[in-house]
Amino acid sequence: MLKKQANILHVNDNEFNVKLKKVLMSRENDNLKISKSVSKIINQIKNEGDKSLIKMINKFDDIVFDNLESIKVEHKLLKSSFQNLPKDLKNSLITASNRIKSFHEKQMLEGFEYNDDIGVVLGLKYDPIERVGFYAPGGKALYPSSVLMNVIPALVAGVKQRVLISPININKETEILLAAAYVSEVNEFYRMGGAHSIAALSFGTETIKKVDKIVGPGNAYVAEAKRQVFGKVGIDSVAGPSEVLILCDKSANIEWVAIDLLSQAEHDENAQAILITNDLNLANNVSKEIEKILPTLKRKNIASKSWFNNGLIIIVNEISQAIKLINTIAPEHLELCVDNPKFYLKDIKNAGAIFLGHYSPEAIGDYIAGPNHVLPTSGTAKFSSGLGTIDFLTRTTFVQCDKKNLNTLGKQASFLADAEGLQAHKKSIEIRYK
Repeated sequence: MLKKQANILHVNDNEFNVKLKKVLMSRENDNLKISKSVSKIINQIKNEGDKSLIKMINKFDDIVFDNLESIKVEHKLLKSSFQNLPKDLKNSLITASNRIKSFHEKQMLEGFEYNDDIGVVLGLKYDPIERVGFYAPGGKALYPSSVLMNVIPALVAGVKQRVLISPININKETEILLAAAYVSEVNEFYRMGGAHSIAALSFGTETIKKVDKIVGPGNAYVAEAKRQVFGKVGIDSVAGPSEVLILCDKSANIEWVAIDLLSQAEHDENAQAILITNDLNLANNVSKEIEKILPTLKRKNIASKSWFNNGLIIIVNEISQAIKLINTIAPEHLELCVDNPKFYLKDIKNAGAIFLGHYSPEAIGDYIAGPNHVLPTSGTAKFSSGLGTIDFLTRTTFVQCDKKNLNTLGKQASFLADAEGLQAHKKSIEIRYK
């Protein structure tokens, strides 16, 4: 049953931390049933290859065909889809692509090499991953912005084989996603989705060549499939529902804050929007404004369920309390709708992406600002970061000794090998300088 108002907490409430934890965990579901279903799907694809994959695409993706060549999207279709777009939309895709590319080019890392004080050559080098798969939702909604955000950093990193999968039907409505694939310079594109597509990329089939890493958002089955194949391939993360936290003081615009909260809520029913403020009057007015705006939204049913079931308003006595809460919650998106937002930037350690000031809505980051919108959710910003160029690079160290410096280091290494009881290790070193 839908509640009639969002959760409201005050830092002075009894058992505030317990109540906060309960609200933050309310979106967590028992995924045991999903886990078992996904495990069965993965094993079928791994053991039966193309045969099982064809059956599952026909069943789950509602794409009817006889062989896997039929689901391959040709490059010429991607190009024509881009060319057919209205001029304004075409220019927007190009602008977004250029800005994303520019930001991620600045993240490129260089290795190093040096001779230490005894002449040993030591170094580190970065190399792009060879083949990466990208998942793009294509069922309930299309997200061309996710194609740009996932593929372009890999392109910048130098990934040679960029494989996009999405369970779309080819029609006028899906042209925008095909166009985004063209702008992102996708090498291969297969029309398939769900856990079975993740399994196909992870283990390969007779037709689909396996990849080294899989990134991109999807539903609960896709997320669970990524979790289960991790270790066989790399993944970006097991993402949960999207979330935003907005910190406001009395300088914030009530209408802007309300629509920013709802822009997150309209993603899906499990999305979470949180407002933290030291101004009780502002909190009440934002709540009223949300109820005023909700009926006007096309996705009002989704946004209403998200806001009234998962939404949260927290009243603090002072902004310093809010900063501590932010680092505890570790939100995916954080808006600082306060005077002098940069003042607080240094104290915020746990957030996926931060939007500073009244004119930096989170939505601008979803599409065109430049930084990536693939971000850590569900508090994982405490130990992980948003997708970037580095996620498509491997890091390798190298060592070169000569007879003289091996002799210098070898004796001490031999003592350590001996202490660990590894005789062959010890002899492997000593045989070279004795």
